[in-house]
Amino acid sequence: MKRNPEILAPAGSLEKLKTAIDFGADAVYIGGSKLNLRAFADNFTPEQIKEGVEYAHSRGRRVYVTMNVFPHNGDLEGVEDYIRELESLGVDAIIVSDPSIIVTAKEVAPKLEIHLSTQANNVNWKSALFWYNMGVKRIVLARELSLKEIKEIRSKLPEGCELEAFVHGSMCMAYSGRCLISNYMTGRDANRGACAQPCRYKYYLMEEKRQGEYFPVVEDEKGTYIMNSKDLCMIEHLKDVVEAGVYSLKIEGRMKSSYYVAGVVKSYRQALDTYLQDPKNWSFNAKWMDNLLRVSHRQYHTGFYFGETNKQVYEDSSYIRDYDIVGIVREYNSETNMAEIEQRNRVFEGDKVEVLRPDGDNFYITLDDMKETNGTKIEVANRAQMYFTIKCGTELKPKDMLIKSKGDN
Repeated sequence: MKRNPEILAPAGSLEKLKTAIDFGADAVYIGGSKLNLRAFADNFTPEQIKEGVEYAHSRGRRVYVTMNVFPHNGDLEGVEDYIRELESLGVDAIIVSDPSIIVTAKEVAPKLEIHLSTQANNVNWKSALFWYNMGVKRIVLARELSLKEIKEIRSKLPEGCELEAFVHGSMCMAYSGRCLISNYMTGRDANRGACAQPCRYKYYLMEEKRQGEYFPVVEDEKGTYIMNSKDLCMIEHLKDVVEAGVYSLKIEGRMKSSYYVAGVVKSYRQALDTYLQDPKNWSFNAKWMDNLLRVSHRQYHTGFYFGETNKQVYEDSSYIRDYDIVGIVREYNSETNMAEIEQRNRVFEGDKVEVLRPDGDNFYITLDDMKETNGTKIEVANRAQMYFTIKCGTELKPKDMLIKSKGDN
């Protein structure tokens, strides 16, 4: 029986896991305490994995755990016990890049589903078939593939071999993320989870005998960004990705905010649901792009999908951050029209804010009659994660996110 494609969201913390699920993700991927490529994320403890799995499973969703570093000998110590623990916690799959982890998992947890990480740079059908025959259930395709190549890979694989591909988020300048620059410049090994992102630095050229004379590799007066990549965004071409044979539509961003997770997942959820309702007549709706333009991002691009690799370079390393999350609704009393808000960024009485929730279009409200929870009138909520109340005739729901343009006074 053919299943509908899944939306796979990043979850760098338990809060982000719950946000992803609430806003429509079919599955999330997380990092545990060992062997994942986001060493500086708020990685999950066993207790948090257990809670996250229970939250997801109770809602019919799935949880995958990344184990996608390239392990050295010392990294393999305790791997057997860690894999057994993940299986006992009920995770649905592990994402791996090295044969040592695959072999170990097959030995100690033969029923645990294995996904091959994009770090393994799978770019052809024969290698995909090799990994499938080794016991890998899903291939996370290298980002360097075109839609044409993906279609060919899909056509030559058994039906039981699933394909997953990134559709949104940051891109890496190195082939499938195999970068050595961070290790060379800072001692932080990107392939063991500690990338310092030196590709985002500003660079000049200096000839060794002319110390202090800097020659720009010209792109603009600020320097050069020849290693900088734009962000991937395939929402306008979601139909093409699905019909190329991709089952899992992956969103990058375990280091990103809960607001990023909510906004991006909502847009792709709406786009995919619309496609599933009428695949033949699906067309892009500009409304889906609104949330993607509000969350923190770099210029968007279609990556390698259409063979435009030379257009991927971005002339700046900074993010576009035009909106902030200012609060999350915790409670709403329909009798008093009072909402209790948890503050996330400074916000003032009378501010007009946008409400982001899983269903329907975003809408605006004004923050009226702001008070401390003890009833004291306030003009500004300026303490981190303080609770305050507002009067709002429009019914709000717990977990609604309040966002605000930085250009609004």
